[in-house]
Amino acid sequence: MAINPPIDATQTPAWAALQKHYDELQAEGIDLKKWFAEDADRVEKLSFEAGDLHFDLSKNLIKPETLKLFADLAKDVKLDERIKQQYTGVHINNTEDRAVLHTALRRPVEDEGKYIVDGQDVVKDVRETLERIYAFAEKVRSGEWRGVTGKKIDTVVNIGIGGSDLGPVMAYEALKPYADAGISARYISNIDPNDLAEKTKGLDPETTLFIIVSKTFTTLETLTNAREARTWLLEELKASGAIDGSDEKNAEAIKKHFVAVSTNLEKVEEFGIDPENAFGFWNWVGGRYSVDSAVGTSLAVVYGPAQFEEFLHGFHEIDEYFANTPFEKNVVALLGLLNVWYRNFFKVASHAVLPYDQYLHRFPAYLQQLTMESNGKSVRWDGTPVTTETGEIFWGEPGTNGQHAFYQLIHQGTQLIPADFIAFANTPNPVKDGDQDVHELFLGNYLAQTKALAFGKTADEVRAEGTPEAIVPARVFKGNRPTTSILGVALTPFSLGELIALYEHITLVEGTVWGLDSYDQWGVELGKQLAKQITPAISKDDDALAAQDASTQSLIKFYREHREF
Repeated sequence: MAINPPIDATQTPAWAALQKHYDELQAEGIDLKKWFAEDADRVEKLSFEAGDLHFDLSKNLIKPETLKLFADLAKDVKLDERIKQQYTGVHINNTEDRAVLHTALRRPVEDEGKYIVDGQDVVKDVRETLERIYAFAEKVRSGEWRGVTGKKIDTVVNIGIGGSDLGPVMAYEALKPYADAGISARYISNIDPNDLAEKTKGLDPETTLFIIVSKTFTTLETLTNAREARTWLLEELKASGAIDGSDEKNAEAIKKHFVAVSTNLEKVEEFGIDPENAFGFWNWVGGRYSVDSAVGTSLAVVYGPAQFEEFLHGFHEIDEYFANTPFEKNVVALLGLLNVWYRNFFKVASHAVLPYDQYLHRFPAYLQQLTMESNGKSVRWDGTPVTTETGEIFWGEPGTNGQHAFYQLIHQGTQLIPADFIAFANTPNPVKDGDQDVHELFLGNYLAQTKALAFGKTADEVRAEGTPEAIVPARVFKGNRPTTSILGVALTPFSLGELIALYEHITLVEGTVWGLDSYDQWGVELGKQLAKQITPAISKDDDALAAQDASTQSLIKFYREHREF
């Protein structure tokens, strides 16, 4: 099916209406305190439920009527068509001629036979792979799978990079209270030797299982680290007398301590891994959309198949909500359009994600790849230049840590920075400090920050506290700093799946408005190609050095002079 050229959102009636609305709000003066006072139902009108997540958009720089204008824009750019194309396997990743079917990764078994894409029953294939992963996970968890010396595995080490690392490590950290089999995980991604050195430190090779995650089994960083891990394993086992170092024992050890997530079975076997212990995924799964595929095998091992299924159910809950809820009431679509509102009308550059849950400490980093690799582009899916600003710089840290770091900039800086505040009503680790429930103290900060950002503090209010006049200006908070509050019941595999799917679809909404192919990532390729040319020049190849620019030559010469061989 041919993909129509993108609609230029800036030329639509809805865009013109939003521009008029924006100009009117600016002329009137944006004043959240006043808007709340004038509309007793503002919170109700701007609150939503999706799955078991509650969303409060009332502290954003919008009025209830703004939502209709957002919905009109969604219709003008044919967002419904784009969603349907994605869900049904149309090749909307047109620069790579691929379907974009991460939603199929979490479809229930009842959907087998309903989605035939490029001759493939995608749901059937997904479920078959999941069953293989679950069977493997149960073997490791139960102790049926053992290392070369017969000991039970107690640590899995995931070696991947980008989407093969960021998703699994984020979810592993988020779900730690659900680990129930005495198995922990570590994650190696960086080609920097320090990463592998630190992640293998203190490990017992007899009880360690490596999962090499590379679809093609050719990723430079991943395969370099995999080879180094293999060397580490064999040397450690030989040094302890666990194996004698013969080719036969080495091969047996590799088969017992390495599995793969890859579709290149030939290279998997060349490495020494039994192809029976390789779990595949498909070219319609982008790396940054792959945590719920075989890429999440480490999660299935640590948390078990039942919890991994709950994780998938959370994704599917939001998938169904997003696809079937009218845009006027569809908080997933509205949040994507809200980001467009800030990026294109208010001209904001960045977007903070502030989880008030320590277990989500890697969530902002995960979203950085998801959002910025997807929408960090300046040409549209038909190759024409974009017609407005695109992409947001996503960043953040958990509260309350961020409050003692960068919140100063959000509260009183010169930049407008919309922020998503995420929290949960329950904690797996309730504790009291005397009579004070510490989780409630924590949530008190969560609520206080959005209130302070929205409503600020006037000079008169500062003076009323007895503040000396000379420092009154420094203590004024202008307010009208926009935030979205997302509140869940508890951080569970289900709710984590919901959160990830939420931001996946927000990314789709933004990309559709901007006319982007949100699923390719050509921007990462040039640096990779140049690295292959430059690396020989670093140590010995003077001809390669001479081919470099003056700056690169100068840096390499400094390196050569100071490297201690």
